[in-house]
Amino acid sequence: MSAGERLPGTPEPMHRWPGAGGVRIAGDSWGDPQGPLVILQHGGGQTRHAWKGTGQALGDAGYHAVAFDARGHGDSDWAQDGAYGQDAMVQDLRHVVHALGDRPCILVGASMGGGTSLVAAGEGAVRTRALVLVDIAARIELEGVEHIEAFMCRNPDGFGSLEEVADAIASYQPHRPRPASLRGLAKNVRRGIDGRLYWHWDPRFLAGQRDLEGRQSRLETCARALTMPTLLVKGGRSDVLSDEGVRQFKALAPHCEYVNIASAGHMVAGDRNDAFGVAVLAFLARFFPGRHQEEIKHER
Repeated sequence: MSAGERLPGTPEPMHRWPGAGGVRIAGDSWGDPQGPLVILQHGGGQTRHAWKGTGQALGDAGYHAVAFDARGHGDSDWAQDGAYGQDAMVQDLRHVVHALGDRPCILVGASMGGGTSLVAAGEGAVRTRALVLVDIAARIELEGVEHIEAFMCRNPDGFGSLEEVADAIASYQPHRPRPASLRGLAKNVRRGIDGRLYWHWDPRFLAGQRDLEGRQSRLETCARALTMPTLLVKGGRSDVLSDEGVRQFKALAPHCEYVNIASAGHMVAGDRNDAFGVAVLAFLARFFPGRHQEEIKHER
């Protein structure tokens, strides 16, 4: 089951892998399959397309970058039983890593995908070489979460055109310039049987996402268990991850490195893909350089 008919011109996923419970997971990849494996996981309400620029940069540097749509998002299946909790997401990650050969991987996760990455790394669900958390930590701010959920719950009756989709996004992210062309928005919606456009995600995804206290306790335990190189990236204008949330996470994982991208909001990679890409590549190059970075190092 999915959100409906894909619009013409929407990019087809490069891969489809089996997830947990029969859910099919759609993904894209970039770079050398023999390079260090980097798994990119998006936030709630996003898709694998949020990582396109980062994935291409990682691929160019000699990494094997893989981004996939979380269950209930994008081109991945909706869960028939409505299971969209943390454990289901972690199990999907395990299935994807298994399909890629059960190799040790570098996990890069934003928001929801960061929570999945932190649990998978902290609880040993996959063999994690390094961890990059993007505007997410054990403690997050309720006001920011409510802001995201309010946007996702708006327009339950869909949209009549891509122009209306653009208006909704502009009201949610007024700091971003309006796109010159609306064609790129087509991948964010699906056409329903009534002919209207609906967001690509399963509305049931938002059910059961409110146990912030239980979530925080679990993520704190996972943060204490981290031993691999870890980078925390904060959007300077974020209303989800606060400075106090950063301080608390660094106390739980003292070896964690930290970067603040001042002009970015919660959607760090989307707001400042250039600065984000530079920070992540510089971090990874010190621990697990890509194949091209290794070649440059040897030439010197």
